[in-house]
Amino acid sequence: MELAKQFVDVGIFTNRIEEMRAFYGERIHLPFEEILPVGAGVRQHRFGLLGSVMKINHTRDPLPPRKSGGYKRIAIFDANASTVSKLRDPDGNEIELTPRIEQIEIHLGVTDEGAFEQFYRDALQAERLGAGRFKLGETIISFAHDPDAIRAQKSGVASATEVIGAMRAIGMRYITVQVRDCDREHRRLTSMGVWEGAAPVTLGAVARISFIRDPDGNFIEVSQRASLTGPLPVR
Repeated sequence: MELAKQFVDVGIFTNRIEEMRAFYGERIHLPFEEILPVGAGVRQHRFGLLGSVMKINHTRDPLPPRKSGGYKRIAIFDANASTVSKLRDPDGNEIELTPRIEQIEIHLGVTDEGAFEQFYRDALQAERLGAGRFKLGETIISFAHDPDAIRAQKSGVASATEVIGAMRAIGMRYITVQVRDCDREHRRLTSMGVWEGAAPVTLGAVARISFIRDPDGNFIEVSQRASLTGPLPVR
């Protein structure tokens, strides 16, 4: 996978934006970057995350409760920490501040560890660090079997707007991988049998994005951002 950025971004949905901004901005001191409208009544509050971006998607419409399994925990490197500090943000998302990693680690609860090993090794072409632990760029992705995790029922291709609607629930709901060529990576992934979430679409002059889904149906955004790759191709 040809990455345009060596850091994976994290997407969270919330109804409690003021409390979440206070937690991430004031409690753990992530630098605020900007607010972006992303459509479907969602405004994205973006915080720097050691090269990654913490994307806190706020909607006023009531969100469904947290779902079992999926993206469960983010560990964040903290040079000032001597031990691991375990926290929960206002929505109950698990956050760790730790000196034991170099950037961030995103942890999932999954139904089938073997399927995820194959997915991250072959489809996303991540570097295997050990059982259930991979490095994609500089970001670590780890997973372990979770008896409460549920594999989503496989569905057909949706639009990007429909995917945003499907992701809506309290908690960590997707990750974003920044690539050099969205269309090329999307074709490669789907040709391997990876579950397609949404076909590539261009968002003005900002980005061209698509969505895929991992073996349990968790969403992964594949993004070609003009600020990283230069002007987007004309489609």
